[in-house]
Amino acid sequence: MTVPPSEHAGPETDLLPPPGCPAHAAATGPDGTTRLYGPTAATDPMGLYEKLRAAHGTVAPVLLDGDVRAWLVLGYTENRDVATRATQYSRDPRVWHGWRSGEIDPATSPLIPMIGWRPDCVCADGEDHQRLRGAVTAGLDQFDHRGLRRHITRFAHQLIDGFCESGESELVNQFTEHLPMLTLIHLLGMSDESGPELVHAARDLFKATETSLASNAFVLKALEELVVTKRSRPGHDIASALLAHPAGLTDEEVMHHLRLILLAGYETTANLMSNVLRMVVTDHRFRGSLAGGQMTLPEAVEQVLWDEPPLMVCPGRWANGDTTLGGQQIKAGDMLLLGLAAGNVDETIRPDPATPVHHNRAHLSFSAGSHECPGQDIGRIIADTGIDILLTRLPDIALAVPEEELSWRSSTWARHLTALPVRFAPRQPRAQDLPAPLPAPPTQSSGMPAPGLWPETAPPVPEQRPAAAPASWWARLRRLLSRR
Repeated sequence: MTVPPSEHAGPETDLLPPPGCPAHAAATGPDGTTRLYGPTAATDPMGLYEKLRAAHGTVAPVLLDGDVRAWLVLGYTENRDVATRATQYSRDPRVWHGWRSGEIDPATSPLIPMIGWRPDCVCADGEDHQRLRGAVTAGLDQFDHRGLRRHITRFAHQLIDGFCESGESELVNQFTEHLPMLTLIHLLGMSDESGPELVHAARDLFKATETSLASNAFVLKALEELVVTKRSRPGHDIASALLAHPAGLTDEEVMHHLRLILLAGYETTANLMSNVLRMVVTDHRFRGSLAGGQMTLPEAVEQVLWDEPPLMVCPGRWANGDTTLGGQQIKAGDMLLLGLAAGNVDETIRPDPATPVHHNRAHLSFSAGSHECPGQDIGRIIADTGIDILLTRLPDIALAVPEEELSWRSSTWARHLTALPVRFAPRQPRAQDLPAPLPAPPTQSSGMPAPGLWPETAPPVPEQRPAAAPASWWARLRRLLSRR
């Protein structure tokens, strides 16, 4: 019930090309330091981490895009040490000496959206962090989990209805990327029209490409407009809650916290759902444990969080002073990256990675310490609910291609399954499986939602409700996600 051995290459794996061959230059910098970007890092990041562990131990020197220097923390204990010692390892990137040395160009570097300073709780320490995080936590906690599950259930059924009659689906593009997006749109208070483009740009930030800066600007502009709207017309959403919180967040602080929730929530939840479903259709033991009751779906999610964290590397921490970590001399102002995926398979805590750990939540997938992800329970709810509905409606779901044909897109920060084609027995949409409703009144609009898809908070009174959103919303959303 773990990632296949080829994806967990051990220290003996000959992952990096030998010195002298053309590919070696792409894998290392001028001084021989390993790059966390480029073809080698994208092909097998887990194998790369193990190569670094074998060469350097629990903390390894690495290069980010543009050959920016950093330390990658590989050990489980060392990751927890860095994440929990806020006085030694700051979350404020302005501590980094790279700004002063000219190591990075803030105007052009694709790293800026991920390591640049922002007025949010992620980039704050001490009392300022507590003030900002308290507002975020209050905004997330306002949603009743039972009510949230009802919305997720409605969205999941709508998505499955879109492909269940065909007997086949590509789950990444048709399900796992859609469901977190629809849920976040609802929670943030965004309009359906702005949602697809906004989340498409948000995902681009993780790729660290030449378009990342433009995508970041687009996200901030859209969220700025949302904040202006919610100032005058508040609702039951995160944006309105942040604006009204006693901590007194400025509009800029609210905008950047919405960005944080959008980025962290969408990317991690979509990846988590894809990883769980891949295990369901490729690992007979994993699926058998689920079907036989030896493992519940929430436990299956935790197992995957140990084996395949949706965020593999977390930026960043900055040393407040000289120190020693994992035998390495860390200088004041050095950048450190939390190696969440590498820490989760550290043999000091998991000597046998094949041993199930689905009862254990001590993994690093949501970081640790005072900056541990505050929205992790919402991510779990989206994944648990969505996958449960999918497997209940399509219990015979099976992989439609040989497993070796599956492919991933990797960046420094995350590894994303590009497609998960499946097949199953065709079924009628859920609405057609329900008992036939009574004849509609003559004045009912033909554009009304199908029976069973009404929001739980509003009773179905056809003659008083506006027509449902046009079908072009779904078609437009699918076109945007299919571009990637």
